[in-house]
Order: sequence, then structure tokens, then C-alpha cells
Amino acid sequence: MKKWTRVKYQPCMPLGDNHSKITECDAHKNLSKKAACEGAVLLKNENELLPLKTGQKIAVFGTAQIDYVKGGGGSGDVTVSYVRNIYEGLKLQADKVQVFDALSLFYENCVKEQYQKGEKSDGLTEAKVPADLLQSAATFTDTAILTISRFSEETVDRKSDGTDDYFELSAGEKELVSDVCANFAHVIVLLNVGAMIDTAWFADNDKIESALMLWQGGMEGGLAAAELLVGDVNPSGKLVDTCAANLADYPSTANFHESEDYAKYTEDVFVGYRYFETVPGKKACVVYPFGYGLSYTTFSFSNISACDNGKKVFVTADVTNTGKHAGKEVVQLYYAPPIGNISKPALELCAFVKTPLLESGETYTVSLDFEIAQMASFDDNGVVEKSAWVMEKGEYKLYLGNSIRNTVCLDYQYSIESDKIVEQLHSYCAPRRLGKRMIADGSFVDVPDTEVDLQEFPCEYECPYIDATGHLQGLIDVAEGRVSLDEFMTQLTDEELLNLMTGTPSTGVAHLNGMGNVPRLCVPNPMTTDGPAGMRILEEREIYATAFPVAITLACTWNTELLEEVGKAEALEVKENNLSIFLAPALNIHRSPLCGRNFEYFSEDPFISGKMAASIIRGVQSQRIVAVAKHFACNNKETNRMWSDSIVSERALREIYLKGFEICVKEASPRMIMSSYNFINGVRTCESAELLAGILRNEWGYQGMVTSDWEVPAEHYKQVKAGNDIRMPRESIAPLKEAYEKGLVTRNEMAICAKRIMEMILWLD
Repeated sequence: MKKWTRVKYQPCMPLGDNHSKITECDAHKNLSKKAACEGAVLLKNENELLPLKTGQKIAVFGTAQIDYVKGGGGSGDVTVSYVRNIYEGLKLQADKVQVFDALSLFYENCVKEQYQKGEKSDGLTEAKVPADLLQSAATFTDTAILTISRFSEETVDRKSDGTDDYFELSAGEKELVSDVCANFAHVIVLLNVGAMIDTAWFADNDKIESALMLWQGGMEGGLAAAELLVGDVNPSGKLVDTCAANLADYPSTANFHESEDYAKYTEDVFVGYRYFETVPGKKACVVYPFGYGLSYTTFSFSNISACDNGKKVFVTADVTNTGKHAGKEVVQLYYAPPIGNISKPALELCAFVKTPLLESGETYTVSLDFEIAQMASFDDNGVVEKSAWVMEKGEYKLYLGNSIRNTVCLDYQYSIESDKIVEQLHSYCAPRRLGKRMIADGSFVDVPDTEVDLQEFPCEYECPYIDATGHLQGLIDVAEGRVSLDEFMTQLTDEELLNLMTGTPSTGVAHLNGMGNVPRLCVPNPMTTDGPAGMRILEEREIYATAFPVAITLACTWNTELLEEVGKAEALEVKENNLSIFLAPALNIHRSPLCGRNFEYFSEDPFISGKMAASIIRGVQSQRIVAVAKHFACNNKETNRMWSDSIVSERALREIYLKGFEICVKEASPRMIMSSYNFINGVRTCESAELLAGILRNEWGYQGMVTSDWEVPAEHYKQVKAGNDIRMPRESIAPLKEAYEKGLVTRNEMAICAKRIMEMILWLD
């Protein structure tokens, strides 16, 4: 097929074997189910209640068994032909378990009636089970499964004023739990949620023996749940967030809704486990720690050894399946820095690996490694060296285990005798009015208000217009080596450059816009599409895609190879439908359980977020589909998201909120990054030259292009000058043209943005 044929023409050409369609094919649906199974986390399993015994009778409670939530709403949604719910999944296991159908059919009718009244997943109320039906269920079996679900979406945050039932159980759910526990000897909880919720109510309840965090597992999530329950698959997921007892236990809760206009990140680097494992007395707030997850089998670690070569640390260990079931284990490596003058978290994740499926008695040797420089702290106060990554003198200890609370300290430790500057950088995106920031003992130190002079980065690219009428060279001539890209760029008129700075009309099945589109010079019009759980196309197009599990589910697999496989499958569906730019993955940090978009993001930890994002990107781009890492950065709040200012220290910005992006840029080279809506320390991200030029391009060496998020209310010329290459979607060029005519933005500044767009298009098939 010739270059850009898919971009230019319709209809699509199937990519499967024998010209079969690959979009929502069986192989992709099975991959989605596999990821859902592997991302589920077994939180509790007393008396080995799970897996269910063959022939076990069960009664399933809760509307969630019928109204299964495959994922979140907004740009993270996926257009599918069906969603397999938990009841359907269990019925497909009829040879292994017997379901009390009358109860499930009662819930099916309740859900249907509520939908007919106009309710949606986020508005369904938990039905009261009639007393005679409850008694019949208890007569049928002594084992109950209790299902709980939650729906969330883009633009909507959760509340912390006691009126939001997302984190805690609703009144109807509490009554249901009470009724079930009073009538059944054995109770299993299934959580179909997209973010951290209250887990203390079952962790401390002896009547509830088992609990399985399903998260939101995509279109085959209900079948995945059933396969886990009957033991066809052994749970191997591990938590990527800390489960605290109360919403108030998370340090970000106190000021999350302080103002719609800003969010002060006063907890600084002490986010998630960095807070709970460091601050005195906060370990007691944890119900289930970071990295935690049970299995139907057990594992032991032995023959642990470690060494370094001056740049990297290498660790090996033998992992043995010591139980009765085949299973997988996640090996996690943490480092503990020395106590110094820079306040540091007690432990930080630095490497991990997941074993293959190990049979009972089988031993497997794992190898982990990490850069010594990963243990550095960003010194924004000049304790060792201002605006530098530094390592303070002392002993850096390593801990290996299968959760942050279940580790052994290695005999090896890395020691340095004097403070060391690892990398000297610059002061960028500094806060003006943070007020205070937390230190390791949980207290706060004052941060005085200050005024900041923003740095500028002059455009060094030169692109004069050269009238080549009669001797035009198209972009295909660049692709085939007949002319350089720089020579091609000089043919673009000022008007064409202005038009390249914004999106293009949609074509084909696309419901979003494209980029490029200069017919005079044979520049095609590649289309964009959402989103992080699979391709989203408006239903009237009648194109149905595979809905994969949401990002937090994928992260809980701790399986980078699996995520690369998911990324490849997503890209193939995008490609088959003649789309080119996949607006995923999203890797903002789970700073707070209150963020309504947490389902779309990976973790509270930037290291695992970056590793998972890099895996998705490698998979997507292996098919010559552009991956778009988003939202850069600090989009940790949906309330007033286009005007909210994320006020954060330089250190927390570097170590927590930018680190995942840095990892995926350096390890996977995404062809595109999407800037976020919000401000960072008073400057909108898409207008921030310090963020986009200073950090992203100059310090990290990023070579790709940057797009804005859709309909951001920013000054277009400021975006161009900052290096935000394109403003999406299709908007009038009049404001930018006026700024150009006034000399506020130059042809060269537009041309360097346009050149990066051309480089992206040239990379496409």
C-alpha cells in the first residue's frame, strides 16, 4: 500500500487474516479479558473461600452484577457493541457454579426500570431485596456474592462534604451489606470501580471472608470476574494506590476543594505511599498498602543478590511457587534514602518485574535493575545545589518483596561519602504563592510568596518564504528523499502556516479533528481519535471497538509486556479505521481519590505510571500510529479545569507530576504530547515556554510535537511561542493572524511548530 493511502481514502481495508476485520475481533476481546483478569486485586480471602468449589451454589446481590461499568465516561469511553456483565459471566460458568437466578433476574428488572425512568449508571439506587426473595436465596445457598460499582467521568470531581457516595457506601448499600451478612455464612465482595474507594468496611468485617477488586475491566469484565471466582485464572494484580481507611486520611483531601480557582499541592512529594509510609503515625491509616495483592497460591523469595557497576544496580532473586495453584508473582524493589538535609520519603519504588505463570513447586529467577541516578532528589532550595538532581551522602538501602509492607532488606547497600550532584538543571515553573509545604515528619515549612521572571526561549529556526510556483515539491518528495524538509517548509505561505497551527475538519468515521491538510503541497489530513481504553467513535458511525480495561486496571497488572500487547491491539483498530493519531495514554497522578478522572490514569506513583505509559506507547507506535501522552501536566482536578491553577513546588513537580512523562519520553519517544487545560504556578501549560521548551525539549531532549487539549481558552500566539505546536480542534485563525500582523508572533515561530507537525505526518505510514 502506498504511503498515506489510509489517511486519504475510504472505506477502510481490513487488517485481519484473509481480509477479516480486526476491530472488536475475538482476539482483541480475549486480550481485553486477559488484562482484566490480570489487573484484578485479591484483597481478602479468609479460609480459602476463593476460588469457588466446583458445583458451588451462589446468590449474587447488587445492581452492579447487571449494570457492569466497563470504564469511565467522556474521552475515556469506548464505543462497543456489548458489555458482558457479572451475571452473564457467571452463567457462562454454569458447569462450575450454580447461580440463584431469581435474585439476579430481580436485579435485572430493577436496573431496566431505572433506565426506563432516565437514570444512568451514576444515578442508580441499590434496590431493596424483598424479604421472601432474600429468604429463598438463603435457603438455596450459604454463600453470597455482593457487588458494588461506581461510575465516573471527565469534568466531574467527587465531593468531600459528606454528600458524595463514591468513596463511601451509600445508605442503600450499607443496608444491603447488613442484610447479606445477617443471612449468609460466607460473603464475597466484588468491587467494580475506577478509583480508590473505602475498603475498611469489609477489611474489618469477619462476616466478609473474601474481597476482589475488579476495577473496571472493559467489555469482557464480567466474564473476567467469573473466571477469577471459579479459579480458571489466579488473581495476580497488585495495588498501585494506597487504600486508606478514610477519605480524610489522604493529605490532599483537606484543600482539594478549597477553591475552584486553584489547588495548592502543600503535601509536596508526600503523595500516596510516600506519605503513609513516611509520616509518623500514618501507617495506621492504611487498610491495604501500595503493592499489595493476594493470590490463590503462595510464593517465597530466596538467593537474593545485588551489585552495581557504578551506574546501575542489579538485583536477582529466585521466586518459588510454594502453594497448590499455578500463579504469577510481582517482585517489587524499593530504595530507602539516608536521612539528610533534604526531607525525603522513607521508601520509593525503583524497579519491578512480574513472573510468568509458575506451576506449584516451580522456581523462576527474576532480574531487576535501575539507574543509581533514580535515587536522586530534586533540590529546589539549594541545600546541596539549587535546581539540580542530587544525592546526599550516606547509605541507600534496598528492600525486595511483593508489597511495600512485605519486604526484606538486602545485604547490599549503595553508599556515598559526600553529597553528589547528579544533574544540574534550571529553575523552571517555580511557584509564586504556595504558602507552605510538607516535610517528612508531617509538619509544614513556610514558603514565602515570590515574584518570578519567566524565561523565554528565542526561536532559532529560520524559514523564509520562497515562491516555488511551477516547481512545487510535495511532502511525498520529502518522504522519498528528493527534497529536504527544510526546503519543503520554505514553500509554505504565511496563510498556510497559520492554518497549520489549528486542527482540520474531520473525515471518514472520525468524530474528532485532524492535523495538516495542505492539498497544494500534498500534505494529508490524518485524523485523531480518543482514548485510553480503546477507540471512541460516535455511535452513529456504527463502528464498534474493543473496550480494554481502564488505566488503573492495566497498571495493577504490573505487566509491561501485556500493556505493550494492549497498545498494539488498540493501534491496529485505529489503523484499520483510517485514523492515525491515538489520544492515549493518560498518565496524570492519583494525587487524590477525589479526582473524577482517576480511572483514566495509572497510579499514585510516577515510576509505575511512566513504565506503564511507555509500554502502551511502544505497542501503539509499533504499528505506525501516533501515541499521545497526556495531559502534560498536573491535571489532577476536573473542577473548573480550564482555569484552575495547580500550585506546586518545583521539587514535587519534578519528582511526582513530571517524572512519569519523563520516563515515557526517554524510554518510548511518543510522537506527540498533549498539554493540559490547567495552569501550573500561574502559567497555562500550553503557554508555558519553561515547561514545553525548557523542560520537555531542552532538558529531556523531546523530539516530537505538542498539541493542546480540545477548546482550551488560551491565547493562540502564546501557545505558538511556547512551542505548543497546534491548537485543537478546528478554530478560527483570525486571532493568530492578527497577532502575526502586529508582530507578536513571527513566521519562524510558526514554521518550527509546523515543521514538527510535518515530521509527525512523515512518520506515519
